Amino acid sequence: MVHVIISGQVQGLGFRRFVRNKARELNVKGWVRNLPDRRVEAVLQGRTKDVEKMIEFCRKGSFLADVVDIQIKEIGDEEFEGFEITY
Repeated sequence: MVHVIISGQVQGLGFRRFVRNKARELNVKGWVRNLPDRRVEAVLQGRTKDVEKMIEFCRKGSFLADVVDIQIKEIGDEEFEGFEITY
């Protein structure tokens, strides 16, 4: 399971929906949310190759997004039922 922080022009552009939809396509579990400092935070859990694909989707971003940086940190496991946008 990984914790990611995505920096750049990533809020107000449907970025969280983009991440949620891609995660559901790949059967990745976890959540995504906006941070007050205009970054986006997500937790991704699933098969290694699927999580790696999700990280690449986060690097590229949605159509209007401009991702400048992504920080990735391995974290302990927690069981998630699906993938949700949280607030």
